[in-house]
Amino acid sequence: MPPSTGPLAGVRVLDLTSVIMGPFATQTLGDLGADIVSIEDIGGDTNRVMGPGPHPQLSGTAMNLLRNKRNISIDLKDPDGREAFLRLAETSDIIVTNLRPGPLGRLHLTYDDVRIRRPDVIFCQAHGWRSDSERADDPAYDDIVQAATGIADILGRASGRPNLIPSIVADKVCGLTIVYSVLAALHHRDRTGEGQHIEVPMVDTVTAFLLVEHGAGAIPVPASGPAGYARILTPHRRPQQTTDGWINVLPYSAAHYADLFRAVGRDDLIDDARVASGRDRIANADSLYQDVASIIATNTTEHWIAFCRTHGIPASRVVTVQELVDELPIAEHPIAGHYHQIPPPVRFSATPPDIRRHAPLIGQHGPEILTELGYTDAEITAMKAANILRER
Repeated sequence: MPPSTGPLAGVRVLDLTSVIMGPFATQTLGDLGADIVSIEDIGGDTNRVMGPGPHPQLSGTAMNLLRNKRNISIDLKDPDGREAFLRLAETSDIIVTNLRPGPLGRLHLTYDDVRIRRPDVIFCQAHGWRSDSERADDPAYDDIVQAATGIADILGRASGRPNLIPSIVADKVCGLTIVYSVLAALHHRDRTGEGQHIEVPMVDTVTAFLLVEHGAGAIPVPASGPAGYARILTPHRRPQQTTDGWINVLPYSAAHYADLFRAVGRDDLIDDARVASGRDRIANADSLYQDVASIIATNTTEHWIAFCRTHGIPASRVVTVQELVDELPIAEHPIAGHYHQIPPPVRFSATPPDIRRHAPLIGQHGPEILTELGYTDAEITAMKAANILRER
């Protein structure tokens, strides 16, 4: 493969993760140039069958999630499989895993086990609850974390009953937290030579994410108000219907409201006390959003987009998910065929991220990786025969 142009070129990440959170983190690190070696269970990962796709091992989700990775499928419960992992660990700068503390300990692949072989390794564990809590080994998928961190509650306060965001938001927030955590540890190691253990508990991470704004008046001691950011919690904070579609208009200042009121002949509302200050607009968001909805209903989407652009009012047409997919560039997978490729979202002037590898099949690079570690052809053949190593 051509050398990476990304800022993490030369860094190796050993990826012992599954489903979405960990693979999303390592996909991001791979896009930034890191060499990702993904360890996959012999039976394959859930993300490979997460919805339809062009190949039995490649769902639409997996096509982008597994890119920029080499894949080896080994049985870590077998001593020879465990040894292969540890030999890989010796060559790795960073190890990321979402195995819970109990299973990781039973495999004898904890941070203490690994750093015997690679003392300066950066070892990141991401799982549901803190390892020192009574729930350390409880399973925690995105739906569970949304319930445990207040997300279901705030949706209930806005809509009348607890609910879940229709996106795997907890997994993705934690995936990005893994990324910035290991990069900070890598910077520390560059300065000191010291590796370290990192823990990313999902519940703590998403709780901190949510409470940025929803801690609200409950943060001071004594409290000056309830938890929950009132402007966000009104059920009227939602896209508005125009005469021919849907749009989201967010007047953010008194001048914005004045322009909208003036546009429909409601000059009587221009000096309304509800819009006098930011605090007033937040406190009265429920009724103001209803007024905005009634204004937007009087004209077309195109009219309001042009109006808002002229007056500097934040606005967007409601774009469908299908439209977003249709706008993506098309790439060609050597086995699965053409697919829509999600480009790296961040732009670097000197070290641009790149996509060097398409999503691999299960164990596709196993023999290649083991050969690099010094395994002979006979040893690799014996591992395949013993079902320790899977190749596609």
